[in-house]
Amino acid sequence: MRPPLQAAVFILIGSAACAPHVPHTVDASALQMPSSLELSAPREQAADEQVAHVLSRITFGARPGDVARVRAMGVDAFIAQQLRPERIADPRLEAWLNQFETLDLTYPEMQKAYPRPADALQKLNAANRNSLSAADSAAYRRIAEGFRKVTAEVQSARVGRALLTERQLDEVMTDFWLNHFSVFQGKGPNERFMLAEYENRVIRPRAMGKFRDLLGAVAKSPAMLFYLDNWQSAADSGRPRAMPPRMAAGRNRGLNENYGRELLELHTLGVDGGYTQQDVINVARALTGWTFLPQRPQQAEIERAMGNAGGRLGRAGQQRAARMVAQRLPEVGTFYFNPGVHDAGDKVVLGHRLKAGRGIEDGEEVLDLVARDRATARHIATKLVRRFVSDDPPEELVDRAAATFSRTDGDIREVVRTIITGPEFFSLDAFRAKVKTPFEVVVSALRALDAAPDPSPRTAAVVGLLGQPIYGRQTPDGWPDVASEWMGTGAILSRINFGLAVGANRLPGARPTDWPGADKVANADRATQVDAVIAAFLGGRVSPETREILITGRNPLHTGEATDGDRPIPPLQGLAQIVGLAIGSPEFQRR
Repeated sequence: MRPPLQAAVFILIGSAACAPHVPHTVDASALQMPSSLELSAPREQAADEQVAHVLSRITFGARPGDVARVRAMGVDAFIAQQLRPERIADPRLEAWLNQFETLDLTYPEMQKAYPRPADALQKLNAANRNSLSAADSAAYRRIAEGFRKVTAEVQSARVGRALLTERQLDEVMTDFWLNHFSVFQGKGPNERFMLAEYENRVIRPRAMGKFRDLLGAVAKSPAMLFYLDNWQSAADSGRPRAMPPRMAAGRNRGLNENYGRELLELHTLGVDGGYTQQDVINVARALTGWTFLPQRPQQAEIERAMGNAGGRLGRAGQQRAARMVAQRLPEVGTFYFNPGVHDAGDKVVLGHRLKAGRGIEDGEEVLDLVARDRATARHIATKLVRRFVSDDPPEELVDRAAATFSRTDGDIREVVRTIITGPEFFSLDAFRAKVKTPFEVVVSALRALDAAPDPSPRTAAVVGLLGQPIYGRQTPDGWPDVASEWMGTGAILSRINFGLAVGANRLPGARPTDWPGADKVANADRATQVDAVIAAFLGGRVSPETREILITGRNPLHTGEATDGDRPIPPLQGLAQIVGLAIGSPEFQRR
């Protein structure tokens, strides 16, 4: 009698989480390593398991030839190489990225090149008295397409980078920090204009540097200031205002605690980091005045702000004052400190007193305090160990990683080195212990098939269909990194459908029967084809249940019609079907 669907889910998930030695093992010589490999510490994993493990954890998945390459150079040498991304040439990726028009643009350049459709429509209606001609409609459509390109290109580039880059560990860490310091593209039109600059100028250059530098860059990034509303946070009292607040920092809404709270709870100390609600308030007070100009005010807006501030300058005086203020305005879309809305009063944060009468130093000192706090060291170490080792981070490894964080003043590279060279990383319990996120599922499939990168939005959209839209997390906690959040019944069925869509040649650039060795088994019997696919895509070893599915072509979890989004997938046969089932298998879903 067939087990219920939910029971079958747990059977298949559990089978992939078992110890790596399973009854059926394919002889995959490409996974063997020379016995002369010198290991830095005793490791439970066998040599071939270490190669597969490293490629699944510090990269986005093995490409054809990667196993042999790592076997030849040695696991430790490969780790050492990846820890120094600045020394790795990446010409193929750099050439591919040149086709994108928006990735290097600044926020004001984005605004100018890709106006908001709503603004454009308003201007067109005003010019034509709400009666648009065919030419006007065509112009509006071009503007709307350009506006969509702003988001589409940064999303497509994320997938393409993870697929192509030789600096895989650096890309994994970039992905980690973009999730740790998560922002949401749907916050508003301004956020869309900030994504590329946030990713490429704030996060990427610091992904393997010092945590304090990264934290400071994020705190001053318009993307984070806008997302968590700190750009509008203003003191209710303090030193005299040096600039009209309505003009300088948007609508003056008083103190906003959003960023202060997330800085402590998510970005540094952690939810159990020992801070109080009063600490949240005082951190928010310390960060008042940390802002940016979303757009340059018109002369009339500045004059109104001068008048609303209560001045008695007269019309001519207001105009002169407004011109002087306009000359002092900072560049649009760039961080600046506005002392006129800063709370300069005395504050106590985490037991440390911030003296009254200061300015930007308040916020900088807060960042110094939290970046070097022992709770932050442990919070960051725990998240990194969870990412690289296990959903249940081993305490001893967390302790060592946190100690490295504190000893090196938050050197991210050294913390990662501590984690990925430790015996816990190479334990049998860690092997295939992590479930891939949707982003990792899609990219690892592309890499396994040695796919060509897709500059269109289609592949990035697939990541969203699987449940993880790029820059689509509304809450600031980022996407989860534990299996329980990704392995519901519906999610598993979606992943099986994804594998079948790959087998049906629906993933751009990925041909399911065009991988190295496929031509040799194209006309072979089913069992031989299954063994070849297991060796090429699943590390040479699978559970008996998975092998049975690959042999029979029947998946007990999938009794309905396969779909790719809303499109039905035709029944698959032969090698393409085996590849599709393998990519949807529990073993492929784990890393």
